[in-house]
Amino acid sequence: MTMLMSRRGKEYLETAQSLLRAARTMTDAVVAARLEMLATDYQRRAEKASTVDAAKSSARSAGTGYEGYP
Repeated sequence: MTMLMSRRGKEYLETAQSLLRAARTMTDAVVAARLEMLATDYQRRAEKASTVDAAKSSARSAGTGYEGYP
């Protein structure tokens, strides 16, 4: 499934990619693993933010109130 990323989602995704690049350069395996876990969390946040932002945008264009995440 292809989904367009919101601006906020793209920022989360860029952070995740930066964390993965840093993890690849780490010689300490424990630190690298934690960075990879954090990157995975940011990737989930990117998907969630884009979904929420799309729902808000859709609700706005339909003229309805959106009672989801802030």
